Amino acid sequence: MRGLFICLIPYAPNMVVIYGILVILSVGKAFYNPASMTYVAILIPTEKRKRFNSVRSFVDSGAFIIGPAIGGALILSTSVEATLWINAVSFIFAAILLLFLPEKEEIDKEAIPALTISQVVRDFTVVQKFMRENKYVTFIYLGSIIIMIFSFAMDAQEVVFTQQVIGLSELEYSLLISITGIGSLVGAMLLTIFSNKMSLRHMIVIGLIMWTVGYVIYAFSWSFASIIVGFVILGFFNVFLNAGIMTFYQNNVPIEVMGRITSIYQLIQSAIQVIFILAIGVVADLVSLRMTIVTLALVMLVASIIFSVSVLKPDKQGFYREDDGESNLEVK
Repeated sequence: MRGLFICLIPYAPNMVVIYGILVILSVGKAFYNPASMTYVAILIPTEKRKRFNSVRSFVDSGAFIIGPAIGGALILSTSVEATLWINAVSFIFAAILLLFLPEKEEIDKEAIPALTISQVVRDFTVVQKFMRENKYVTFIYLGSIIIMIFSFAMDAQEVVFTQQVIGLSELEYSLLISITGIGSLVGAMLLTIFSNKMSLRHMIVIGLIMWTVGYVIYAFSWSFASIIVGFVILGFFNVFLNAGIMTFYQNNVPIEVMGRITSIYQLIQSAIQVIFILAIGVVADLVSLRMTIVTLALVMLVASIIFSVSVLKPDKQGFYREDDGESNLEVK
């Protein structure tokens, strides 16, 4: 679906239609993410999920660098329209490849309930019950989401902050993004190699603290060199955090309700993210942008320390086991 709608973007007569297509693309992504998360949990054994998520972070980081480079080369050698069509074909090709993945779930299509208001309410009830019975899992996952929303708010002001406050040129900003991608790629490569030697808890804590430190350095930076240090650090350790949280989530949420729970969590994240980013934009107009970014970074750092203490509690070690000695259904 996303590939087909990307094909339509070159034919859009105005920005309103383009925004409408982007909304539809986001809807398609909202369907794909919970489904892929659940499928990975079904397909990959518990003891191999950390390794898989590490390799996936490496691939994503590589795509972060290679994708824009290929896109820029295509725009220069062909046109924007042709680049969009090639991108759409890549989505369709990826969808075809997905058809060859093994079926790991037996689905009785006749037993699938119709999409009604009452069914949506029942889904919310299932998620509410899970959150009530699994308070620690909910706290860790939603806590990580909230901390990430702080980073999204800073990222929304990134171009203005780097160019107007720090004084970077467009070329320096482009180099900054590329160097950040290289940092992510190196971090993902090392994580792929050493993931089996690092505990899940340490992966999450080290990734979170150092990722936040990168944002703090970014907030206090004053030159191109100083901001590069911050971005390389946050890019390097972001893959540790993402792979760790993803593995924790897949190991502690029952597969049969993972899709519904992921969808509701994403809904919560999207709602908070929109409101928070708009609020930060207003605050940045009322006070200095530097003060806003510094405050966000310091709050992130404090929240990360509190979060890390919760992760490292000795009595919560069972939530971070990486073998088949536990069942997701038994974790409360």
